[in-house]
Amino acid sequence: MLSYYKTVKTAGTHEIVIQKSRFIAHTARVESAEEAIAFIDQIKKQHWNATHNCSAYMIGEHDHIQKANDDGEPSGTAGLPILEVIKKRELKDTAIVVTRYFGGIKLGAGGLIRAYGKAASEGLNAAGIVERRLMKVMTASIDYTWLGKIENELRASIYELKEIRYAEGVEVDVFVEEGQADAFCGWITELTNGQAVFKEGDVLYMEKDVEF
Repeated sequence: MLSYYKTVKTAGTHEIVIQKSRFIAHTARVESAEEAIAFIDQIKKQHWNATHNCSAYMIGEHDHIQKANDDGEPSGTAGLPILEVIKKRELKDTAIVVTRYFGGIKLGAGGLIRAYGKAASEGLNAAGIVERRLMKVMTASIDYTWLGKIENELRASIYELKEIRYAEGVEVDVFVEEGQADAFCGWITELTNGQAVFKEGDVLYMEKDVEF
């Protein structure tokens, strides 16, 4: 598993108009070629009457699955520009379909490349990008009297609060980078005068929005 990578945040759509043609970008996070193909087929069914449904996707830790489809546009003018946008953003597990409804004005090869690239890029901007970082979940069990202090300290720290659960005591789940568990436990122990109990949890991806 990669310790860190970027991908599209959510499925979404975004439309732009260029020389009277409508370009609608559809984005999705996909983890296999089968998921990508199913997503593309879904968009083709939804926009069955469109002039073109051009697509690209890149999947895998080492980007070993890369596909681009021009769907009837001149070779290299649609699918490849979409794929290049995914590569330029350094995204993984991402699929984009750009639907075109022809508006009557031909754009030429250069115009098509720019149009599909722009649609894909703006589609990603609208959907959002996240960084996914592999983290260990550490649980600190504390008394309610320490909660306010711990919350404030966590929000000002390098650690990311995941969840707080309330019962007889309080369980605070925190994302901690690999190799930092001992430092985290020592820090909380000092803050609570040794009145915290710790438990190691799963290793999960933490997602954080990427600002443009």
